[in-house]
Amino acid sequence: MCMVSRTGRHLQRYDNLGRRQVVGFKCRSDGSITNDLEVLVISSQKGPKMMFPKGGWEIDESKEEAALRESVEEAGVLGNVECELGKWYFMSKSHGTFYEGYMFPLLVTEELDWWPEHHLRRRAWMNVKEARDVCQHWWMKEALDILVQRVTSS
Repeated sequence: MCMVSRTGRHLQRYDNLGRRQVVGFKCRSDGSITNDLEVLVISSQKGPKMMFPKGGWEIDESKEEAALRESVEEAGVLGNVECELGKWYFMSKSHGTFYEGYMFPLLVTEELDWWPEHHLRRRAWMNVKEARDVCQHWWMKEALDILVQRVTSS
C-alpha cells in the first residue's frame, strides 16, 4: 500500500464527451442492519465542507481499485469494496466542467492512524441523517439513499 497520494491528471480517465471520471465510496462501519448505520465523511481540502471521499479513476486501475486507493489516500481506511451504487453526471464548481462519478460502498475493516492526506482532511463517522445534512453534493446524497435502501432491504 502506497502512503503517498497520487497527483496530477496525466493518468486520469475521461469519457468520450470529455468528462473526467471519478470514483468515490460510502464507508460503513459494519455489516449489521440497524438504525445505527454509520458512514464516514471527510472534510474538503479547501475548507470545512464535508463530503464522501472521491477522486480520479486512473488508466492503470479498475473502478474498484480506484475506490480502495481513494479510501486510503483521503480517509485513511481499508476495507472491502462492494457492488457499485450507481453513476452520476455532475458539474465541478471549482473547474466548471462536467464529471462522471461512480460510487461504491466500502465495508471498513481498518482505520489507519496515519494516511497520505491526514494533515489536509479530518474524518468523522456519522449516522445517515447527520451525513446527509452535512454533505454538500446532491449526487452523493442520492448515492447515500441508495446505500441505505440496499442495506435495509437485504
